Amino acid sequence: MATTTTATSQDQAANTTLTAGLLPAVSSAAAFGLSGSLARSLLTLGWSPAAVVAARVGGAFLLLLLPCLMLVQRVGLPSGRQAGRMAAYGLVAVALAQLCYFSSVQYLSIGEALLLEYLAPVLLIGWHWARNHRRPGNGVLIGAGVAVVGLVLVLNLTGALTLNPTGVVWGLGAAACLCAYFVLSEETGPETPLHPLILTTAATGIGGLVIILAGAAGVLPINAKTGQTLVAGKPVSWLLPVALLILITAVFAYLAGITAIRMLGSSIASFVSLSEVIFAVIFAAVLLDQRPTAIQLLGGGLILVGIAVVQRGEKSRILTDR
Repeated sequence: MATTTTATSQDQAANTTLTAGLLPAVSSAAAFGLSGSLARSLLTLGWSPAAVVAARVGGAFLLLLLPCLMLVQRVGLPSGRQAGRMAAYGLVAVALAQLCYFSSVQYLSIGEALLLEYLAPVLLIGWHWARNHRRPGNGVLIGAGVAVVGLVLVLNLTGALTLNPTGVVWGLGAAACLCAYFVLSEETGPETPLHPLILTTAATGIGGLVIILAGAAGVLPINAKTGQTLVAGKPVSWLLPVALLILITAVFAYLAGITAIRMLGSSIASFVSLSEVIFAVIFAAVLLDQRPTAIQLLGGGLILVGIAVVQRGEKSRILTDR
């Protein structure tokens, strides 16, 4: 009886954790989804993409630096292994992810580049399969397929595909970096996980520095202008979209994302992140008056169905393991 009660309690705890993790995961996806519409307002003003990224992650670093130092004073300095994780996170998950994506859009359409980048959840299934030597459940594989079909529909890839091989390589590089974001955020080692504030601060600092150095080296042009731009059809100061990019799409998005990944695991969290494209379409409709088509709405529904199926399949696996 005691064994049955303990198993039931563990099952309930697993269900509670997975359910509670959906809130920060969806919130993070929504915050990341807002970045495109806000960035567009700066791009039309004359900013280069690299300048938007540098302002976004560099501003997040400056904003988080003081509270991060105060936290480090209380909990102590990270270990050498944790410092290596922070460096890898900043270099790969923040800086290289941006560099690969912006390089891919030089050769591919934005929709094609996004589709390649968001193959990351499927690549993660393969990575966990190879690492654990265990085939994913049918529910996970079916949900993955449904979600990817929905992603294609939401991105509304119309016209002839121009899959330049160089662009494809950069796009797959962005997908690999996105995989690294989920794996490095999960942190399943024996040590106490790094506090999300410390990880985010270090990563945005390293990522921002790499982007700035890439601009200085001529790899990415960094151009920024002041003045008024349009947000939701209304003229506003350039400071407003910059502030929102820093506070919402960087600080909040990364902190909530790391928290969600540690609650859900990288597999489920990566599929929930696909909802980012749904939010991106919604924000584009509200802020840029870009109305979604019926096909995009259908695709959004399929993404949600796929996420639900993957979560159910992964939950079944967790409970079976227990």
